[in-house]
Amino acid sequence: MSDLLNLATAAHGGQQLWDGFHEVRAHAKIGGAVWHVKGWPDVYADIHTRILTKQPHTEYSPFLKEGQHCVWEPARTAIVASDGNVLNKLEEPRASFAGHSLMTQWNEQQLIYFSGYAMWTYLTTPFLFTLPGFEIQEVEPSVEDGETWRRLKVTFPKSVPSHSTEQTFYFGPDGLLRRHDYSVEIMGGTSSANYASEYKEFGGIVFPTKRRVYSIGTENRPNLDHVAVSIDLLNIEIA
Repeated sequence: MSDLLNLATAAHGGQQLWDGFHEVRAHAKIGGAVWHVKGWPDVYADIHTRILTKQPHTEYSPFLKEGQHCVWEPARTAIVASDGNVLNKLEEPRASFAGHSLMTQWNEQQLIYFSGYAMWTYLTTPFLFTLPGFEIQEVEPSVEDGETWRRLKVTFPKSVPSHSTEQTFYFGPDGLLRRHDYSVEIMGGTSSANYASEYKEFGGIVFPTKRRVYSIGTENRPNLDHVAVSIDLLNIEIA
């Protein structure tokens, strides 16, 4: 493990403590322009989400209406009734995005896929980088907001789908995540800067409770005129 990853995991609560947990539950308000573009305005405006910490798995409830929730896993997405009955599902959902651009609208299963892998990545950072198959490399630092942010380039394994295979994570002098850059491959390769802030501790683990995603403009700076995605976590429980 690199010294930067050691610093980051310690700052976020410590790897040993994280390893004792199996799931994270959060109450979230999620907004931003992307949901309108994709045909799902306010779909997650007031939502509860659950992720597993040891394997890629995300749920949102209620999904679209009371009495059902959605499930994301790398090889499938599904809409599930409260009694456990699978109402609809899609196998190998990433293949369904072939030919998509930023303006292509999504169906229900594609919505589940994007929001599922995104939330799993966000709630498990930086601890997921210690899982098998991840490759990490510290690259040149970046100066932003008067701070020097150390940067970790992370290559995701094929078994863990995310925005893109390579992503860059910026950590402040305190080891906390400040910014997360990626290209959204299933939208045709958009370049995004995801800013994390307003950290709070839940069960000993430190999470950013505010995220704002912007497109990246010139000189690697965010275009602050439009928020692509906003995430506000109102409460988090870990077990």
